[in-house]
Amino acid sequence: MNLLHEPWLPVRRRDGSREWIAPDRLSDPDIVAFDAARPDFNGALAQFAIGLLQTTTPMDSPIVWKQLFAVPPDAGTLNNWFAPVAMAFEFDGDGARFMQDRTLVPPKNRSEKGDNIGGFEPFQQLLIDCAGEGEKAKDNTDHFIKRKTEGFGACPACAAAALYALQSSAPGGGRGFLVSVRGGGPLTTLLLCAVKRSLWHDLWLNVCEREVFLERSGDRNKIDPPFTYPWLKDIRILQPGGVTAIYFEGEKGKPKPTEEEKPKVQPMQLHPSHVFWAMPRRIRLDFDAVSEGDCGICGRTSERLVRQYVTKNYGLNYKGAWDHPLSPYYEKDERWLPLHPQPGGVGYRHWLGWVIGMSTQRKKQRRARAVDHVLVHRQQQVGGQLRLWAFGYDMDNMKARCWYESTLPLYGLADCDPDAQRRVESEVGLWLAGAEMAVSYLRSAVKDAWFSADARGDFSAIDASFWGRTESGFYRQLNDLIDTVRDDREIDALPVREAWQRLLIKVAADLFDEEFVGAGQVERQNPHRIAKAFQQLRRNLYGPKMRQVLGLPPLVGSKPKEDVKAATAAA
Repeated sequence: MNLLHEPWLPVRRRDGSREWIAPDRLSDPDIVAFDAARPDFNGALAQFAIGLLQTTTPMDSPIVWKQLFAVPPDAGTLNNWFAPVAMAFEFDGDGARFMQDRTLVPPKNRSEKGDNIGGFEPFQQLLIDCAGEGEKAKDNTDHFIKRKTEGFGACPACAAAALYALQSSAPGGGRGFLVSVRGGGPLTTLLLCAVKRSLWHDLWLNVCEREVFLERSGDRNKIDPPFTYPWLKDIRILQPGGVTAIYFEGEKGKPKPTEEEKPKVQPMQLHPSHVFWAMPRRIRLDFDAVSEGDCGICGRTSERLVRQYVTKNYGLNYKGAWDHPLSPYYEKDERWLPLHPQPGGVGYRHWLGWVIGMSTQRKKQRRARAVDHVLVHRQQQVGGQLRLWAFGYDMDNMKARCWYESTLPLYGLADCDPDAQRRVESEVGLWLAGAEMAVSYLRSAVKDAWFSADARGDFSAIDASFWGRTESGFYRQLNDLIDTVRDDREIDALPVREAWQRLLIKVAADLFDEEFVGAGQVERQNPHRIAKAFQQLRRNLYGPKMRQVLGLPPLVGSKPKEDVKAATAAA
């Protein structure tokens, strides 16, 4: 089975039907999206397709990019792009296999260990959210596929999707089972057309000119295929020291290496395209023990269900300034690190950092390189509004706490020049700073009303309700702001900021009074403490610090304490 020739990609057609296609049909105008049985597979397949197009396209001109966006290439053109790398996408057989370690030797007796590995692992263990037999099973945190399903197997199409999903987002898996090139469970952000056109248009938005891509992290002169597709050879040759005794940490009779001695793979040791085909895990699927049955993931009947695999620790150990084009980054200790989803989900509070980037004394973030390239170099080329699709696992080391995905509107930002985008950044930064301060005040007030300011526990419901109630107001203002700067009109900022403050005050007060405190059981309330907490909340929300954060001037002719009275009276 070759993944460039076989119809293994599940897609949704314009009429709503599902079909499985080969990659040369990615430009079919009747195909609108990937349609896998799991949401994380859809994200993985989108990255696979973008990586394949970015790795193989000879396109090196903004004019040609625009032409291919307007008129997608036919299947013959895509086949010509893919043909030179077809040998890297064989999925089974005796030789090199897609994203599988060719050096692993399965045990002859399936109940025993092999020459250089342990025994067979059930296929389910390839799924990032799989419970296994440890804490995830105990805590019931296996979200999509339940544990201990007798006879579980995956069809080759789902097996390929699962393998790519793991290698591209691998979390820590115990001693020597390494994370992906972006760490465990990275955040991915992709641009989409706001009005659905076709899958091709969504994919092509995230592909840039070849020369631009090759200037990013990596050595463009390392053109031998294994520097892009590491499974084509023994992966240990790609890591300095990888063939020495220190590579096999913990092997009997061999010393345990220090952190400095462990082999590491830096960007300049590999080709830039390697970021799409990184292989932190050493895995080989067992195609000798396949059998007929229904796929445990998509439900289709297959004659070749994959039920198990072999694995070994210490795949490629990615260190250094890796720069993945599909992830936003943040600065820490003068290093840029990939962002990861966090508890609380995806919402408008992330809009600025992921869409434009932000730079404050406390926080510095930059948007994904693919997003940056479109918003800087493709003004007036994409022919319509865009959305940002953000997704990824919220990981707690090896445990998948949640899968998050959402889309954020960009409105007409793609038609704004860099100076206009900076004006948006400046204004939205004030709105978000005010919202963060307001939800902090609300959280403290609820604690004071029920417990004390230093109470501990999960108060995430407060934040989630606040962000949810203020979201529509934020996007209304944002749409108006982008229209203003796109038309090069002057921003009348003060009335908008004041309206935003009024919304923050109303939502915080309503949540305190109606949902988190006032709705509590009367016999458990302390009226004096509640009244005191509510008064403090209003003082904070109307106070000079909030006005300063929002870029509002102090109330004229009043002292700080009188500011609150005057603002309250005005409200």
